[in-house]
Amino acid sequence: MTGPPFIGYAHDVDSRERGRAAAERLVERRVLADGAAVPRMLRRLASEIVEKSGGTAERLAALIEAIEGHRPLLGAVDITLYRDDVFRGLPRPVIGPTELPFELEGTTVVLVDDVLYTGRTVRAALDALMDYGRPRAVQLAVLIDRGRRELPIQADYVGLSAETAADESVKVFLTEAGHDGDRVVVRVRDGGESGGGEAAP
Repeated sequence: MTGPPFIGYAHDVDSRERGRAAAERLVERRVLADGAAVPRMLRRLASEIVEKSGGTAERLAALIEAIEGHRPLLGAVDITLYRDDVFRGLPRPVIGPTELPFELEGTTVVLVDDVLYTGRTVRAALDALMDYGRPRAVQLAVLIDRGRRELPIQADYVGLSAETAADESVKVFLTEAGHDGDRVVVRVRDGGESGGGEAAP
């Protein structure tokens, strides 16, 4: 691998999640992973990344440091303006910072996201990344792959694959994001109506 290892976290400042939460009440339907399972999944992801290439991104960076003895550089890519629904689904888009700590040329980048759903968030992250340079390679690591893809995108590293319904959303809670513990839950609107999904686009 040429250049320093890099883990990037694709995010859109949770704009869609905040807007939906304000308009409806989501209730938990089932727990996909509890406080014991989430750390195991993250350790496995970190080990696989090390073997193949040398909120979730922060934990993975620390775990890789424990395995390899050095911490990969960590950055963030804001995808808000790269979403294909930015002017349709986000009437008041909130733009966050993009922080890339080095040149991308010649670097293998591991994009990290909590949930892989339709693939549209990943597509937006790739478009945003390419505006900052041409990486040697881009890989994708996700904690949860909930299926139901709308674009031909697959993850290189997956913590857990889970079948979900279209009326469900998947939410990841990690201590790094300020939560009391680690867990992954499936939620629906109160009353069982459609609740969408965290990872769309």
